[in-house]
Amino acid sequence: MPTRDPNLDELEKELGREVPQSLPSEGKSPSRWADPKVRWSALGAAAVLAILVGGLLAYYHDRVSTDDAQVDGHVVPIASKIYGTVAEVLIKDNQQVKAGQVLVRIDPRDYQARLDQARAALSLAEAQARAAGVGIPLTQETTASGTSSADAELASAQANYDKATFTYERDSTADLEYARDNVAAAQADNDRAQADLTRMKPLLAKDEISQQQFDSYQAAARVAESQLKAASEKLNSAQKGADIARQSMLAAKAQVDQARAAVAQAQANNKQVTIHEADQASAEAAVAKARADVEAADLDLSYATITAPSDGVVTRKSVEVGQIIQPGQGLFTLIPLNDVWVTANFKETQLAKVRPGQKAEIDVDMYGQTVTGYVDSIASATGARLSLLPPENATGNYVKVVQRIPVKILLDPDSSRKAILRPGMNVEATIITK
Repeated sequence: MPTRDPNLDELEKELGREVPQSLPSEGKSPSRWADPKVRWSALGAAAVLAILVGGLLAYYHDRVSTDDAQVDGHVVPIASKIYGTVAEVLIKDNQQVKAGQVLVRIDPRDYQARLDQARAALSLAEAQARAAGVGIPLTQETTASGTSSADAELASAQANYDKATFTYERDSTADLEYARDNVAAAQADNDRAQADLTRMKPLLAKDEISQQQFDSYQAAARVAESQLKAASEKLNSAQKGADIARQSMLAAKAQVDQARAAVAQAQANNKQVTIHEADQASAEAAVAKARADVEAADLDLSYATITAPSDGVVTRKSVEVGQIIQPGQGLFTLIPLNDVWVTANFKETQLAKVRPGQKAEIDVDMYGQTVTGYVDSIASATGARLSLLPPENATGNYVKVVQRIPVKILLDPDSSRKAILRPGMNVEATIITK
């Protein structure tokens, strides 16, 4: 190994440089980390990597994603509601149609003939109803006068009966009781006067009272006896008046019964009006039935023209001209592509922060684009529970598996301009939970 010159060491010390103790061994290259450029590059790359990792963690912290998502939509099967022969098919497979557009026509001649028959039956029923209603006014006018007269006579007889009843009740109760009370009072006065006279006779014989006093008692006894007779005669008169009032009441009641019989006869005549009205009601019911038959025939005729219930695309067309179709037979399927949504099956561990209204992004594999939407709702049960054969965990062979819950995501209105989504397409859904 060569040695360094001592003079060179002293010169380097004077210049402030560190004197190496020895030269590096031959064949050993210096470390790259000793190069400042290498160190700064490594530190910069580490900082960039840390920032990138931090950004990714922050980006995915409030996002949950799943690739188990499909596009769903309304699949509308179009079927015939009547029997007939297909006269015209105005659509093709995968054709875009508008709401109300005519798609298929069925031969309408049979249903047109039935409609004409129903209209003729309606005209006949209306004529019969008019004829049934003609005799009602005449019968009403002829019986109305008799009924009014009978009602008036009944009212008059009833008034007389009420008056006679009041008179009888008054004579047989208040007046008669008053007369009886007067007789009782007069009887009591007479008994007292006669008793006083009887007690005074021995006293007169013993000269304990004067003749004048005795005469007053005797006069009082005669007055009391005469008052008793007068009260008795009034009682007899009141009794006779009550009997007369009773006879008058019975006569008035007979008149009432006779007037009621006349009213019943008039009402019996009025039943003719009821019979005519029943005939008219029956005719009107026949008119209503005939009108309903016309509406039903008209409705069947309208079914001969099949129109699109909404905007959509025709698919699975199975109808041809000349084909005989049955009611309920499927003709084609209509899919409204402007009303689709995404059903994303998220793991139950991903849904802790998911709420309706949160924004969502849909990655469409077919177009390589991303469309936006929002969470509409979360299913009330897992997909396994809603399946045809749900799992039975009570057998003892239970293995805990993370379940998936369907989440319905609606698309923003402008998403259809970016990409046309068709039901059944697989997509990847991401929900932004913050």
